[in-house]
Amino acid sequence: MTYGATQELLRKYDRPGPRYTSYPTAPVWKSGFTPEEYQQAIDRSNRVLAKPLSLYFHIPFCEMLCYFCGCSTIISRDKGKAADYIDVLGAEIALLGKRFPKSRKVVQLHFGGGTPSSLTPAQNRVLFSHINRWFDVDYQEGEISIEIDPRHASDDYLETVRELGVNRISMGVQDFDPVVQKAVNRIQPVELTEKVYRKVRELGFHSINIDLIYGLPFQTVKGFEKTLDEIIRMSPDRLAIFNYAHVPWLKKHMVLIRETDLPRPEVKFELMELIGEKLTKAGYVYIGMDHFAKPEDELTRAQANRTLYRNFQGYTTKAQADLVGIGVTSISMVGDVYAQNEKNLPDYQTKVLTGQIPTHRGYRLSKDDQIRRSVITRIMCDLEVNRVHVLDPFGEEFDHYFAPELQELEGFAQDGLLEMKKDRIVLTPLGRIFMRNIAMVFDVYLRTAPKGPLFSRTL
Repeated sequence: MTYGATQELLRKYDRPGPRYTSYPTAPVWKSGFTPEEYQQAIDRSNRVLAKPLSLYFHIPFCEMLCYFCGCSTIISRDKGKAADYIDVLGAEIALLGKRFPKSRKVVQLHFGGGTPSSLTPAQNRVLFSHINRWFDVDYQEGEISIEIDPRHASDDYLETVRELGVNRISMGVQDFDPVVQKAVNRIQPVELTEKVYRKVRELGFHSINIDLIYGLPFQTVKGFEKTLDEIIRMSPDRLAIFNYAHVPWLKKHMVLIRETDLPRPEVKFELMELIGEKLTKAGYVYIGMDHFAKPEDELTRAQANRTLYRNFQGYTTKAQADLVGIGVTSISMVGDVYAQNEKNLPDYQTKVLTGQIPTHRGYRLSKDDQIRRSVITRIMCDLEVNRVHVLDPFGEEFDHYFAPELQELEGFAQDGLLEMKKDRIVLTPLGRIFMRNIAMVFDVYLRTAPKGPLFSRTL
């Protein structure tokens, strides 16, 4: 995947930077953003050519802590806590269902965590009954997906969620190497994962994604190649292979991973190259930001058609949907507004149960924010930017608006990372590795970012 990148070039660009699931990124958002401001955003979205909806549900519970995890989780084996949480989710669903008309069809439904598969079949039935009461979900054509931990996904669970309408599964694997698994506190044998994978295929789910992580403690090129061989043999429809983000200043439990046990930079670069070579040879198409898909997959077709989009769930084909986050810490993207729910579970529960939208912080985008978000999105999704038309919706001319940025991009061009064409800026195969760095050129907030670490490293 490094396509001949020199060690000097890799060192030059390996620095902290955002993953751009949003722009502006979360550190810019305001804690003083009110539920009333979010309500106003909903009202505006209902009035102006109302888009379809994408609902995201955050299920925070996990039975054990994975040391590498950067998600918002609650470690608990108490199923009663999950039952209480679903009651609160039901109340929040009702709060939001009264604010969005049913004419706004739900075209995407995603359950993330945490471990959504920690819910019992009965708890899932209750949750879906709340959703179906207040929202019109397109179970025929929509994308209904759930993240599962194969260690906590019984046949009964899988049969239940399939019956309820779930048609896509994302399975967490990370690495099959027992030494790595022990180091990150996640023991998950190949045989167990394959058993669950076969059951998912048997039940007729439309698509399976598998998550892997490179850069974990004690990982080696030889060991990770064995993991890739096992995954390629299973033949999932999509693969997300994330670069481990070691951010102990944000996630305190990451101190349980010693930095001295992490792969050296040169080993990580070899892992990157291995991933690209093996998956490309196996017939997968590189989508961007560590994602791969089969040629016939919707993501691959959307990238070819320039309709791929990126949000808090990663890459999506539902570019025209407003994203509504439900549950503790969940994030919404409605019109020109980002809004995040309370991060503290008791605070979240109190607000919802007293009839309040549980907004913790948020942000309303300016025209400049929207312009820059549009360009960054095209870099992340299309691997190029159309200089002639990308700013047409804003009435601006690209070369004039971004004159300073174009000067900065010349350095990337000299390093062989992109081509500056008259009508387009195109990332080279080498430049795809440095996608985040290229996008950062258009991020005005990085010029005044506060001191101290905020982001993981780009490579």
